[in-house]
Amino acid sequence: MTVDDGAADRPTACPRCRSTTVGVQATSPVSGVWTLFSCSTCLYTWRSTEPVENTDPDHYPAAFRLTPEQLAALPVAPAIPPLRAGDAPGGS
Repeated sequence: MTVDDGAADRPTACPRCRSTTVGVQATSPVSGVWTLFSCSTCLYTWRSTEPVENTDPDHYPAAFRLTPEQLAALPVAPAIPPLRAGDAPGGS
């Protein structure tokens, strides 16, 4: 896979948050088959081969859209605590 941040077919806006921080993450090993895009604002990732409701901001389901205000208010997932003695794989 190759990364080409200058892809001509890159979307201009993220389907989920409508941010313009969309980049190309990878392309198919066979040229032109698919491109993997990612939004650095909301972390949504999608392939160019997915249906329009996953790739086009105007068709993305309203129930799953995010705004900058919602993104700022999302809770941070807590860190996973360290394993207790005896809980490690192969431990006793």
